Order: sequence, then C-alpha cells, then structure tokens
Amino acid sequence: MALNLEWLRTFKAIYELGTLTQAAETLFISQPGVSLHLNSLETFTGYKLFDRSARRMVPTERGKILYNFVLEPLSKLETAEQMFSRSSRSERSTISVGMCFETFQYTLEEHISRLPFNLIIKFGDYPEMQHDLDKGVLDMIVTPQTGDQKNLEYQPFSKERIVLVGGPDVELKPFHALIKKKDVKGAIAWLKEQLWYSTAADMEHLKRFWQINFQCQLEFKPNFIVPNISSIVRCLGSGNGLAVVPDFLCREEMNAGKVKLVWEGYHPIENTLYFGTRKKTIYAKEIEQIRDIFLHRMQ
Repeated sequence: MALNLEWLRTFKAIYELGTLTQAAETLFISQPGVSLHLNSLETFTGYKLFDRSARRMVPTERGKILYNFVLEPLSKLETAEQMFSRSSRSERSTISVGMCFETFQYTLEEHISRLPFNLIIKFGDYPEMQHDLDKGVLDMIVTPQTGDQKNLEYQPFSKERIVLVGGPDVELKPFHALIKKKDVKGAIAWLKEQLWYSTAADMEHLKRFWQINFQCQLEFKPNFIVPNISSIVRCLGSGNGLAVVPDFLCREEMNAGKVKLVWEGYHPIENTLYFGTRKKTIYAKEIEQIRDIFLHRMQ
C-alpha cells in the first residue's frame, strides 16, 4: 500500500482543527471520508495518531511527531498549488511579494481589490525572503536588509526611524527632565516602572534601542505581548504604556494625538527600506504598480 497525499492533508486538518467535522467542512469532503483517510493513514504507519474524546481529537506522541515532519512539505505543496493552479481569469498575471505583516497592512491591504493582477503575499524573515527572491519563488520583497546575491538588485525608497512611543495618558515630564540632564540611571529607572508592549515574534526593536541608547542589556520583560505592531499601536491608543516601533507604522496615530512620540533616543536609529527584485523579470509592469503604491503611501 502506497502513502496517499490526501491522507496527510486530512491528518493535518484534523490536527489543526481538532474535530472530524471541522476537518470535513474545511476539506469539502464527507465526515466518513475524513474517517477513512485517517484510518488508512494509521494502518499505513502502524500507529494510533489521535486519541478520540467526546469533543476533540487529541494527537498522540506519534501524531505530534508525524505533524512536525509533514507540516513544512505540505505547506510548500499548498503554496505551489496556489502559484500554478489555473486562475478564474487566465489572462491575469500572478506575482508574489514578500514583506513584514505590518508593512502589508499599512501600505497594500486597502489597494489589493483594485489591482489588475493576482497577488500572493508572503510573510517571513528577511534572509528567507531574499533566498526565495533569488530562487524565483518571490518576484519582489520589501526589506531593510540587502544581500550580495548577484541576481538581485535593491532600490532604496524610504527610511524608518525606530522610536519610543507612548499612550496619550503617559505623563512624560519626569522622563524628559531626566533625559535633558542626561541622567541615564534615572531615565532607566523611570522606564522600568512603566507598562511595556512588545510583539509575539520578537523584541528586536526594543533590545536594539535600549542597547544603543543606554549601553546596557535590556533587564526587564514587557508586560503585554501582542501579535504584531499594529496591535501595539491600537493598545497604546487606549491610554497608558510604552513601546519601541518604526515611526512610519504609527505616524497617522501620532498626528491624530492617539499616540505620543516619547523619545527618538540619544542616538537615533534609522533603517533604509528597499525594494528587492531580480535583475531580469517578466513582471516589471506589475512590480512598478506595487512600487507606486508604496511611494505614494510612504510620502
């Protein structure tokens, strides 16, 4: 008996959704079909993959191991299906663009429905995006980092400044007085007493800002870990709290008074943002339209 790819798709859906019913609805097959796929996979592997409870399918240790093995290959196959499947309008070209989630929200999200071509957005870390661009998986990336791949070129288009921001209710006079006197120990002590926000992914902006301006390692953990920078900005708008973020992602909120610019630092941190593309591409026209949206939005 050969391993069937559909069994693995079904297994992944059950693992992530927790029930046979939800897996069947997502895969557009019957619940008996889902059960058949799972039973066939368990027969093939020789292991029980789920413990069946009244409300939920709980993965066994073997199920967890199998999931970790198949997750990345299945995700790549699904991406390939999206890229190579026949479009409902075959005359529309399709391009793939990589960027961080917040940049997508700030620039492209509201324009997608009006684009005259199909668009696939990929989120990830910048070295991975550069690799995918070089290999042809992506057609364009938006990045603060450049590489030395001979096949790629980078066009600078904007700058971002990493700044300390706060909610509208934060009383800043004591902090500004300490900064003016260059009382670093006092400023650090004041900052540690505040409520802090950071993202679920990492705290790179905060750690770098702290290290460059105070010449020491960050010694506390943020009070609130939220999914992304857009969430941080919305949370700050409700009152108190501090965070270190790129300025362009909260510029509108600062102009509206929903978020305060607290401090740019003794040594302001600036990153240049680049459009990364391959030197030879058949999608120059589509890429130019994406660039125009960015240039207009980032002015």
